[in-house]
Amino acid sequence: MANISKIKRESLLNKIESLKQFISSGKRNEETEKLISYLNEIKLEIDSKKYGLVFEEHRESTDELLEENVPIFSEEVKCKISANSSKYNFLLEGDNLPSLELLLKTHKRRIDVIYIDPPYNTGKKDFVYDDAFVDKTDTFKHSKWLSFMEKRLKLAQKLLSDTGVILISIDDNEQAILKILCDSIFGDQNFLTMFVRKTKSMTGDDGNGLNIQHEYLLAYAKNKDKATFTGEPKTFDNYSNPDNDPNGIWTSADPSAKSGGDSTYFPIQNPITGQIDFPPKGRYWAFSKETMKKYIDSGRIKFKNKITKNQRGFVFKRYAETMKVTTQPVGTLCFADNAYMNSVATSETNSLIGAGKFSYPKPVEFIKNLIKYTSNKDSIILDFFAGSGTTGHAVMKLNQEDGGNRKFILCTNNENNICKDVTYARIKAAIEKHSFNEGLKYLKVDYVDKKDKLYYEFADDLLNHIRELVELENAIDFDNDSSVKIILTEEELDSALNNDIFGFDTLYLGHDVLLTAEQLEILNKGNIKLNIIPDYFYKEVEE
Repeated sequence: MANISKIKRESLLNKIESLKQFISSGKRNEETEKLISYLNEIKLEIDSKKYGLVFEEHRESTDELLEENVPIFSEEVKCKISANSSKYNFLLEGDNLPSLELLLKTHKRRIDVIYIDPPYNTGKKDFVYDDAFVDKTDTFKHSKWLSFMEKRLKLAQKLLSDTGVILISIDDNEQAILKILCDSIFGDQNFLTMFVRKTKSMTGDDGNGLNIQHEYLLAYAKNKDKATFTGEPKTFDNYSNPDNDPNGIWTSADPSAKSGGDSTYFPIQNPITGQIDFPPKGRYWAFSKETMKKYIDSGRIKFKNKITKNQRGFVFKRYAETMKVTTQPVGTLCFADNAYMNSVATSETNSLIGAGKFSYPKPVEFIKNLIKYTSNKDSIILDFFAGSGTTGHAVMKLNQEDGGNRKFILCTNNENNICKDVTYARIKAAIEKHSFNEGLKYLKVDYVDKKDKLYYEFADDLLNHIRELVELENAIDFDNDSSVKIILTEEELDSALNNDIFGFDTLYLGHDVLLTAEQLEILNKGNIKLNIIPDYFYKEVEE
């Protein structure tokens, strides 16, 4: 069957190419070059068909702001939470679009797990677009939401490490189109699964005789071949060692297989009772005669003294120590339990920051287990719809439980003072209540005006905020950790090298600060680790 859309698209592209050739065959000037450029833009637009999803693209005020300004981070020093640990987590206040663009400077291809709980766009004042709630009567409600999400998910894809995963909470309202959008950005081949989370008990009729008790969690990998979920450790409760087998505890297993041949279809005779066993109908032994004999000789096949009707005359042992997989698989219904309901999350949040401060948070155990299943102990976790800060709380709790060194980055706007009064307040309260040994730095998105300016005219303003980017990239705090130092000018370098005892062992040096051979020798003698700050820290975001 012909693909009509493809045929039409190819026809248009051929016509554009004919126009380009016609223009190119004549006299070339500035105007013809413009025409060719316009045709190339049209060609690109026609050729970039969205993956099964067509929607109106919308422009946000943030887009306009970024056109005339360069985003920067400024630290809210009074909000810093110091810890004995030298490593820090980060809370980023501001629109998550510029926050994500700045993170491309510091964490491109470095984020191991992204969890987000974006607005569900239900029309119940849960989704704000350009300072206005999008309600059910807005004819562009889905387009606005898709346009909003697309920009942010494209940046998220660039931030994920090669083994990274992104996990997105969503409900029925936008689940279907979000799946298609994610297929287009992350690739349908990298779709992992869709979890179901129980949100509430049976509490009445939601309409049409239904009670909606669930929502979803979409899971995508940067590269499905490299992403792995690690479930809970396997239990060996059904293993024992009644015969004191020197190989350890064991359980009875099935020695047959679905496929085989003449070499794996043979009788096994119980030498005690004389009973002869063949594989079950339509099956074969999983091993050859030679292997079976080895198992008999070693005691892995144990013959029975007494056999009841329809029983096999022997037991095939599966030893615990031979298990290659030591963890259970993660089931897609693993969150369909009362422990993961909204009421649990509300109680947790209320106990930390007071009642009525935030609606519809997620349970700590829910996000903690997600992180446990998808991360290692040194992973970096990002949540750019941080809300009540549950993700940060979950990371700290998991670190405390398993001795991990995971770090989190949270992003949220400060609408109705949510960043300070909810996200930050929850992290601070959780640290104090549970004695988490975690530090936090609070950065705000700000802007440097670049409109009608050459780079050198605003470069110094960018330079003044390099420190924040270096700290964010390395999860450090220059003020709290004397072992690290940042130098951005040659004057600072001269001053630092005047001391015989430096007091630091790692130096972050501005890329345009040139070391002399003598200065380099001094640093080498002092065993100072040298890190040159990349030049793109000083420039506009380059994706």
